[in-house]
Amino acid sequence: MRGMIRARGGALWAGLLAVSATVAFPGVVAAQYLPARGDAWETRTPEQVGMSAEGVRAAIDYALEHETSQARDREFQHSRSFGREPLGEGIGPFNVRGGPAGMIVRHGYIVAEWGDTRRVDMTYSVTKSFLSTSVGLAWDEGLIGSLDDTVREYMAPIDVPPGDGEPGVDRIGFGKPDPTTMFESEHNRTITWDDLLRQTSDWEGTLWGKPDWADRPSGDPSTWMTRKRHPSGTVYEYNDTRVNLLALAAMSVLRRPLPEVLHERVMGPIGASPT
Repeated sequence: MRGMIRARGGALWAGLLAVSATVAFPGVVAAQYLPARGDAWETRTPEQVGMSAEGVRAAIDYALEHETSQARDREFQHSRSFGREPLGEGIGPFNVRGGPAGMIVRHGYIVAEWGDTRRVDMTYSVTKSFLSTSVGLAWDEGLIGSLDDTVREYMAPIDVPPGDGEPGVDRIGFGKPDPTTMFESEHNRTITWDDLLRQTSDWEGTLWGKPDWADRPSGDPSTWMTRKRHPSGTVYEYNDTRVNLLALAAMSVLRRPLPEVLHERVMGPIGASPT
């Protein structure tokens, strides 16, 4: 249910931050040191970049002393956090996270580094930023005419696991595949790309075995499957099933796995390191 990507160390984020900084402060970033792809990342002492060595040491000590209280075993932590939700078990792999880690970068140089910054760890909701970027690429290419378009105009029936799809869909079960719809119910056909991006769609249905009502449900179980739907675009709800639906819709438009699109269109062009 919870989204997951893997990112290695700080180099990937340095690339993203460099792009953001270039947009905001082009004159400043142009003069900064930026290592070429594959080159070792140069270091400087705090004094060499105009920082206080004592202050840097204090910041590192604080980070090491204030590790999150959540369990390092991410599957156990998931069960502890979401175990009371119906159908709350994870459907993807979990790993055990490393200890506190980080780095301080000034003018492009590494000033300090602690922990294992090259470890592959789970990043959870960072996936939403990558997903919205993927949708933005589809819009930029003209594959999505307007974010105010309803998604049903773009997504044909699709073959998904048994039980997935909109409520009331008749899945006869003779032969395979058995395509089903995602945006044809009276409510779902009104949902726009903007609604999915803002998490205001109130989409009804099931995806990857997770019904929309099972994610952070209300305290009254009798309303979980019977409540009246809010008009799309009117009520915000943080809901992973619907975020996964947006990913599926984006892939159906781009016609390629989203990680491939991100690598080709974003991470490669900015020189982001895979390590």
